[in-house]
Amino acid sequence: MLQLYILTLGLLPWIPASLCVVKTEEEFAVLEGQSLTIPCHYEPQYASHVKYWCQGRTKEFCTTLARTDDTSSDKVSIFDDPTQQVFTVTMKNLKEGDSGWYICGVEIGNMWKADDITFTNIKVIHGMSVPHSRVSGEEGSSVTVECLYSERYRESEKKWCRSGDWSSCLTGSGGSNEDTSVAISDDRTGAFTITLKKLQMRDTGWYLCSAGQQQIAVHVQVTPRTTTAAVSITSPPAPQQSVLYLPPPKAIAKESWSSHGRMLEPILVCSSLMLLVGLVILGRKLWKLHKVDPVLRQVKDIKARFNEYPGDVGDLQSTTVVFINKDSQDVY
Repeated sequence: MLQLYILTLGLLPWIPASLCVVKTEEEFAVLEGQSLTIPCHYEPQYASHVKYWCQGRTKEFCTTLARTDDTSSDKVSIFDDPTQQVFTVTMKNLKEGDSGWYICGVEIGNMWKADDITFTNIKVIHGMSVPHSRVSGEEGSSVTVECLYSERYRESEKKWCRSGDWSSCLTGSGGSNEDTSVAISDDRTGAFTITLKKLQMRDTGWYLCSAGQQQIAVHVQVTPRTTTAAVSITSPPAPQQSVLYLPPPKAIAKESWSSHGRMLEPILVCSSLMLLVGLVILGRKLWKLHKVDPVLRQVKDIKARFNEYPGDVGDLQSTTVVFINKDSQDVY
């Protein structure tokens, strides 16, 4: 029974690692002399617990460097943010000897459950790095490049060169160097900055940050200047009363009168002739009607008398009929 109890206690430190209740990045790399901040995330139930940061591969043999209930350390600081459920550890002025395994831990505070922890590996390296290996700027503007170097290169010569053109190198050792297009400055604390001014399209390309024998590449991209078309804004004209425009009357020339007269003459002649012919025809018809009317009246009178005759019709056979023609006065 005692051996089983001891075995259980020996396995407890490894249980949190498999559960991964506390989480952080597996590895960090930083230049010597620089600072590093590590975020450690935890579950909501640990908001009021003590958090710590220790150096070592196992919990039993790690050296505690900072705790949230003791902030007296100068090189390492720890800050807990229960709202975001994360505590951060900041290590300053790192040396090569600071490389190794570290533990983010949450203290549980009882013998039946081990602390919740997670591991991370920190590598302190020599050389150079850049926060941004690619930068861009608009034509005519400026762009700044920051080059970081490790502690051992603080006194080394710093250069900014265009790749493939060593005659273009500018040095920044001993403070700053500036011309009309490039300014380089070294703060001697682990970073030097390069400012490219009045960018032109030909400035696009690869450049090298160097400190001593160390160097790192940076690409600069210059984009064309954006031109915006000017937009003119004009106020609308004041409203005016609309006026109907009538063209002036056109004068009628003499020639137009004479031409119109010449055109009307044949029409008038033809109309007069047609009217005259019509009158002649009408007169002739009226004359014929007047000439026939007396004969018709005489025939009607004879018929009326015949109808009134009382005698026998046969007696009328010997009756003499006289027709009077006004023109010839002949008697039949």
